[in-house]
Amino acid sequence: MLTILGRQSSINVRKVMWTCAELNLEFERQDWGMGFRDVNTDEFRALNPNAKIPVLLDGDRVLWESNTIMRYLANRQGSHTLYPQDAWQRAQVDQWLDWQASELSPVWTYAFWSLARQSPKHQDAEQIQTSLTAWTRAMSILNTRLEQTPTYATGPDFSLADIILGLSIHRWLNTPFDRPVFEAAQDYYHRVAARPAFIGQCAGFP
Repeated sequence: MLTILGRQSSINVRKVMWTCAELNLEFERQDWGMGFRDVNTDEFRALNPNAKIPVLLDGDRVLWESNTIMRYLANRQGSHTLYPQDAWQRAQVDQWLDWQASELSPVWTYAFWSLARQSPKHQDAEQIQTSLTAWTRAMSILNTRLEQTPTYATGPDFSLADIILGLSIHRWLNTPFDRPVFEAAQDYYHRVAARPAFIGQCAGFP
């Protein structure tokens, strides 16, 4: 039995849960992080010295970094659809996984914590607008890509890239602000959000 350490409201925890569900892997999840068990303890740091969620326990194996966990699970199960063997196809999946982590996710942080989470530490109007402007610019890049692909982000097959991009669009659509309409992204979102694994693991949180 796999164990995922982390609260379900974390997007990084949900992408691991969604991956497990797509692979038909049974798992249990334990609540750690904001509002739950403290990650800043010797107990948790022994598992992840960065004191961040999620952490995956696979028997006596311990793994952290959510994208690494996703890749490990797909490789563990031999899922060449979620994570292709072909070097070029795999690179396409990795490109969008890495882009989401390095370009998209950082820019939404301030606006999301202000508008969706109502964090009192994130209420500077100028910083909110800067975050929203950068977030919109990044989403336009993603929308352009999705205009070019008729089904999924990297081709005809659903992959690990679609898990994190689907969750990212879910967050975009569920953060309250006057956003532009990106039709390709919305159409794509409706496709991936209809998957049973998304509905079962991810639908209830922004």
